[in-house]
Amino acid sequence: MVFGRPLQILRERVAREVGDAIRGPAARFDAYREPGGDPGALGPDSVAWRVHADLPGMLVGGFAALLLQTLHPQAMAAVDQHSAFREDPFGRLRRTSAFVAVSTFGPSPAFEAAADRVIRIHETVKGIGPDGVPYSASDPALLTWVHVAEVSCFAAAYQQYVGRLASDDLDRYFAETSVIAERLGARGVPKSAADVDAYFEQVRPQLRATAPAFEALRFMRRFGANLPQRITVRILMNGAIGVLPAWARADLHIDRPRAVRALIDRPLMLAVAWVLRWACEPSPVVVASLERMAKRPAAAA
Repeated sequence: MVFGRPLQILRERVAREVGDAIRGPAARFDAYREPGGDPGALGPDSVAWRVHADLPGMLVGGFAALLLQTLHPQAMAAVDQHSAFREDPFGRLRRTSAFVAVSTFGPSPAFEAAADRVIRIHETVKGIGPDGVPYSASDPALLTWVHVAEVSCFAAAYQQYVGRLASDDLDRYFAETSVIAERLGARGVPKSAADVDAYFEQVRPQLRATAPAFEALRFMRRFGANLPQRITVRILMNGAIGVLPAWARADLHIDRPRAVRALIDRPLMLAVAWVLRWACEPSPVVVASLERMAKRPAAAA
């Protein structure tokens, strides 16, 4: 083909840049290949494996989750005062994506070790928010908020940009991922779509956009190491805005007209999603994890 080689070069470049941004240039996947047959925390038959395997959906859902999480004043204070997201945004992105990957696809020992590291870090994150209210990243209620904001946005992004989940599958997704939150110390974690809706109704009176939340929003909209990255992030962010609940968009003052979301944001997002899947799939994490599951358990061998 006339364009075969240039397209291959382009595909490799996109895959390399995306991989470097999300996982880092020195990422290794050996830990996902052993021990043979270990399903990890969730297992390959889980809905979470299906949802979390789609890169564009996870990127959009991740941005939406970050936006939604900023509306909790104590959660935002913890990020504002303890996170290095301004100085090292790619480091923060890689650490977060690494935990999502290992908790979804990794073997049990790797997940347990990662969970223990997160718990130790959370124990050091505490302080007083700008409103004078103390916070601790180990607070079970705060852990539940972070988790629900995250998985609800992952699920919503999948439904909008990948494919519809049957109601039973959506309930299974929330029940499956609750195991991860509870391992980190969350309590009262919603385990169905109805539970998630009820949770948001319960917690909404505590939510509001603070000055650090608006600062984080401005930072995320400018995120990127170069012009192509910044353009891609802006498209992903606009797609994420469409994933958020209407009340969250209103609180953050980022509501875009429905026509703009339908006629501009969604088509651009679907185009970026196509490019990302073309360049980056199959995911090396998923491939390595499937290799692990194809092996016989060590005891049986």
